[in-house]
Amino acid sequence: MSARVIIIGDAMLDVVVRPTETIASTSDTPSSVRISRGGSAANIAVAIGRELDVTFVGVVGDDSSGEIFRLDLEENGVTPNLSVVSGDTGVVVAVVAGDGQRAMMTDRGVNSQLAMGSVLAALKSNFDHLHVSGYTVLDDATRDIATAALDVARDRGATTSVDVCSVGPLSKLGAENFLGAIGEVSMLFANEEEALALSGKPDVLTAGHALGDIATEVMITRGELGAIVIHATTVLAEPSRHVKVVDTTGAGDAASGAYLTARLNGLDCVEALRLAMKSASQVVGGLGARG
Repeated sequence: MSARVIIIGDAMLDVVVRPTETIASTSDTPSSVRISRGGSAANIAVAIGRELDVTFVGVVGDDSSGEIFRLDLEENGVTPNLSVVSGDTGVVVAVVAGDGQRAMMTDRGVNSQLAMGSVLAALKSNFDHLHVSGYTVLDDATRDIATAALDVARDRGATTSVDVCSVGPLSKLGAENFLGAIGEVSMLFANEEEALALSGKPDVLTAGHALGDIATEVMITRGELGAIVIHATTVLAEPSRHVKVVDTTGAGDAASGAYLTARLNGLDCVEALRLAMKSASQVVGGLGARG
């Protein structure tokens, strides 16, 4: 029987813009534009949903974007458990530079209205693993929900994972508050910048070992340098695949989703990390989180 996974996180619509000419500040600029379902946790849910039984728990507005989000999850094998409230579903606009790096302008919409009761009700079902998005932890309005959900999972004997998600809000919240909210987890996912900020350490290896105090496994993505995994005292490294980088949007989510899927399917850390880098390379080769 495949693992049953519950994922809690933001429901978002992605608008990805890649200008093909120098931006004309007061006029039109030819660009490639993609609009699709987004959200870090949903990206991970879709990656996992190809192989495992996954339910996504979140909140959407009573608008067309919320319906697009719901239908996309269903089409990708994910069971949506979505509360609908009055307001706008979250939207993020990512402007992609020529080297594939992007700046994100985020309107989280109704995501802060995620309700404790809805989440705890979803957790009454049988599940083997709980993944919580860092955005749920970083939001003052939903942090207690993330903490409560992780406590329920640990009490039930399920494994747990958290993706740090964003260094800007993390710096404002403070590493101590973030770590206090999540407690000990089975897996922690972060990029290098987030890992350094969360651990307070000066380099990625020291940061990984420090974060190993609260997570059994730590995966840190490093862009073109690939990724490392710290599991107990073992450090594993895997280079990135050499592909033309069009857009880095969603690459970290793809890596986290592939790693988590592999581990829940019983593969070892070495194979899981290899698959994570393969998945990330497929995403960066195209525009948007779908690659």
